Amino acid sequence: MDMTKTHEIKAKKRDRLGSRYARRVREQGGLPAILYGHGEKPEPLTLDSKEALGHILAGEKVFRVQIDGGAGEQTVLLKDIQFDYLGTNIVHVDFARVDLNEMVEVQLPIHLRGDAKGLETAGATLLHPTSSVSVRCRVTDIMDHVDVDITDLDVGEALHASDLKLPAGVDLESDPDEVIALIQVMAEEEAEGEAVAVEGEGAEPEVISERKEESEEGEKE
Repeated sequence: MDMTKTHEIKAKKRDRLGSRYARRVREQGGLPAILYGHGEKPEPLTLDSKEALGHILAGEKVFRVQIDGGAGEQTVLLKDIQFDYLGTNIVHVDFARVDLNEMVEVQLPIHLRGDAKGLETAGATLLHPTSSVSVRCRVTDIMDHVDVDITDLDVGEALHASDLKLPAGVDLESDPDEVIALIQVMAEEEAEGEAVAVEGEGAEPEVISERKEESEEGEKE
């Protein structure tokens, strides 16, 4: 990471806490935040929502925060983002104080690149069950995201977290067996489902009733 390109975010101290006051902050164009770490007391802050969200939504994680009336500029790491009940709007963020050479653990978004050759097969679908991975590195080595080339991915094949090509000094913390991307032919799965349904048609009504009664008894208990 080129620290000369790290953006500065201006902040104001926030005296009043609670959901009611946080809502007022947002209504006035602010974004509630809290700054903690390095043995200092947590500091509730108010950020300019448009400015802060512009950088956060662009994938940036390290910032220089200048607190109005505070003692100079601080380098901080974005640690947590809280969304509203719909999961669409950011309503609060957490920052942690860091040193540039400090080792930290962060979540990196995964960007799939290329057109997988397996998608040329009829009924093939690309699945992307894991959208980010956890890595450990120095603050100065934090990346915005991880690119994954899926061009050679074929039907029935999968890419795992262990397949990611991470730079030197960036270590994977996620489960190495976590699936990043895979290609399946959905038509085959539907055919299997129909086969199961046909087998079910041949089951005796008495057996089905017994199972249902057993299930109901279990729920009552």
